[in-house]
Amino acid sequence: MAVIDFFDRGWQINPHGAAYIQDERAYSFTEVGELSCRVAHALMAAGLPAQTNGAVWALNDVTAWSCTLGLWRANMRWIPVGARNTAQENHHVLDAFDCEVLFFQQAFAPVIAELQPRLPKVRLWICVDGEAPEVQGSVSLTDWSSGQPASRPNVAVDMDDVVVLMSTGGTTGAPKGVMNTHRSLQTFWAHFIMSCHYRAEDKIVNLAAAPMTHTAGLLSMPTTARGGTVVVVTKPEPSLLLAAISRHRVTEMFLPPTVIYRLLDVPDLKQNVDSSSLRYFIYGAAPMSVEKLKQAIEVFGPCMMGGYGQTEAPASIAYLPPDEHFRNGRLADDDRLSSVGRPNPLIRVEIMNDANEILAQGQTGEICVQGDLVMKGYYKAPEKTAETIIDGWLHTGDIGHIDVEGYLHITDRKKDMIISGGFNVYPSEVEQVIWSHPAVQDCAVIGVPDEQWGEAVKAMIELNQGQSVSAEELIALCKEKLGSVKSPKTVDFVATLPRSPVGKVLKKDLRASYWQARDKKI
Repeated sequence: MAVIDFFDRGWQINPHGAAYIQDERAYSFTEVGELSCRVAHALMAAGLPAQTNGAVWALNDVTAWSCTLGLWRANMRWIPVGARNTAQENHHVLDAFDCEVLFFQQAFAPVIAELQPRLPKVRLWICVDGEAPEVQGSVSLTDWSSGQPASRPNVAVDMDDVVVLMSTGGTTGAPKGVMNTHRSLQTFWAHFIMSCHYRAEDKIVNLAAAPMTHTAGLLSMPTTARGGTVVVVTKPEPSLLLAAISRHRVTEMFLPPTVIYRLLDVPDLKQNVDSSSLRYFIYGAAPMSVEKLKQAIEVFGPCMMGGYGQTEAPASIAYLPPDEHFRNGRLADDDRLSSVGRPNPLIRVEIMNDANEILAQGQTGEICVQGDLVMKGYYKAPEKTAETIIDGWLHTGDIGHIDVEGYLHITDRKKDMIISGGFNVYPSEVEQVIWSHPAVQDCAVIGVPDEQWGEAVKAMIELNQGQSVSAEELIALCKEKLGSVKSPKTVDFVATLPRSPVGKVLKKDLRASYWQARDKKI
């Protein structure tokens, strides 16, 4: 199936039903479907061929998402733009990915106007929610698309055509453009539909709370394909999210762990919020504290669902479904809960060593993926593609193992591993111990220069409001659980850890000052 076929399946099933709800305003499948058709026709009428690169710069918004659907309907490539990124980051993405069409909200017109002279490849500037006189040559979406047919255009599609050019996020360097195709997204959505079961009479309601320009938008499509409703939340505020769950009887949602931690801090959450409708509360995009996962299960019920994927193999390498958080009717042990689940069925996952040899079950090495889920490659970067996809295997850069029951465990990012005194220290193992302390809200463990050990283990800690713990107590806790080698030598307390727009802690930013200071001394 082409990616737009997933929307059209829902349109056929439920033409007059609510495809999306935003700010209590419902948008029917027919309304959104016809707008996406007009957008597609207008793009083609402008002389733009299939596989043109077009971006959408907006907060969570149904009209903006309809423009994404319009790009797909014309078999063009969607460039998601992070609304919370800096102007410089977004300029890099738009320029490096050869954007020719930019859909944007009025709120971003001033910054776009400043960038406009440095984006000569953009041919069309379209404001989705009115006029934007600051942006030279821009037109309103209504004026631009009016008069175009509301019928589906007949566009030839190859399953290996690129439909998303997504930035890697730049947690380890300058962002790369990941080319995902009809085939890779179809595999992602098939995995999700197989894992998230519903009966024919169930009303599926997805809460798009995280940025739709990242995982939340793509995760909403299986709901759409089944004729369900996507509730779009414009601000990731805990009170808005919690109110939406009960008001709209939400059945599934995705949030990164950092946002879940904030929800768990809401006073009397279990007593004041009706979350009984939730069937699948998906967490992912970053490691989650096992202790806080247990709290979430206690508060929200047996609906938590772990997920593991990468931009290069979107969001469905493995899932840990709600029932697999339990064993024989009781909460599973920490080893199971710290896993990301079993690999999904339409791909092959193996653990490899540095010689690209498959390791035996239980051994630790790099997680590698093969199959239709894997990206086509990096945009205009064949050398980086060749470094990452070797003999058809995607090398994820994640270190882990598969246990005797087939559950996949991620030990750490390959580049985050600390080598201290010749011993490998995996930060995630240390972080799980620190997270277990009730005073800790979040933490990050990094390696810093050390004359004696080469690298020393350092922990950076965010505390829960009104709580305290000393560095000595946390170091002692780690020594008790892990021994001296893996325990932090130093602990720093910080107000906020630096994070990407999807909640990943930017460990490269934390490490940078320490290693730059060492380099200056040298």
